[in-house]
Amino acid sequence: MSFPVTRMRRLRQSPVLRDLAAETVLATDDLMMPLFVRHGKGVRREIPSMPGNAQVSVDVLVEECQGLVAAGVRSVILFGIPARKDGVGSEGYAEDGIIQQAVRALRAALPDLLVCTDVCLCEYTDHGHCGVIRDGQVHNDATLELLARMAVSHAQAGAQMVAPSDMMDGRVGAVRTALDAAGLSDTVLMAYSAKYASSFYGPFRDAAESPPQFGDRRGYQMDPRNAREALREVELDLAEGADIVMVKPALPYLDIIHAVRQHVSVPLAAYNVSGEFAMVKAAAARGWLDEKRTALEILYGIRRAGADLILTYWAKDAALWLRNP
Repeated sequence: MSFPVTRMRRLRQSPVLRDLAAETVLATDDLMMPLFVRHGKGVRREIPSMPGNAQVSVDVLVEECQGLVAAGVRSVILFGIPARKDGVGSEGYAEDGIIQQAVRALRAALPDLLVCTDVCLCEYTDHGHCGVIRDGQVHNDATLELLARMAVSHAQAGAQMVAPSDMMDGRVGAVRTALDAAGLSDTVLMAYSAKYASSFYGPFRDAAESPPQFGDRRGYQMDPRNAREALREVELDLAEGADIVMVKPALPYLDIIHAVRQHVSVPLAAYNVSGEFAMVKAAAARGWLDEKRTALEILYGIRRAGADLILTYWAKDAALWLRNP
């Protein structure tokens, strides 16, 4: 019917009516907080390009996670800053590596917290790339064994979920096979399936101390110009044993999130990455944007596109905002 019978504004008159008619729901269970852990005690090293975030030692990490749980956030993903880097990222799969220590501490202190770990060599290598270097190139197949060792060591330490983020071909199958062979078949595998070679990762590389020392990552991360390729990546990861698939970044790739959601029925994650976070923080600091309203609008947009799980540096803030609108 046409105006005046149809008046779209009727359901927008009050908060109660707007909530009643809302099509998209955002809950604290939809949020996963990325955290950066390093060696030491009592360490909290602020990350200038990511205000409010810090590299923390294991003891401070436990306190941070207690605060997250109190706010209603029940899952985290850990990134490690090693004491020493080398050409093959050996601390990434060492029994006493920083992530392994962090996982054990969190599982002991907060047994109901879901602990996920990033599985990639870039933070642990002295060259900053996500795999083994041979003849000046990242060697795909030589990298798979190390990624599998890393995933197994994280799961043996107590991680309930591992997330390969390197974008090597075949790494999901290698990790799944290794986990099963080690008697860790219950470990959830969340694949960074459609991870683009994005300029939005800059602040993260400050946080993880992982910029490549030569070249870039376009030889293994996806070309931002491609969409259909993302569906092929997702299909391959599912065939190799992924339980959850991810699109990264989120905001410039809402079309990809939507396309993947239409294509598969498994849980879909999206990473609201550091550059997306830093842009809003910078604008809000200058009074150009309202951070709370902008951040929530972004998170609702990611959910509306089809993501079930959002990895976001606003996880704790968003949980508190949702509790107290």
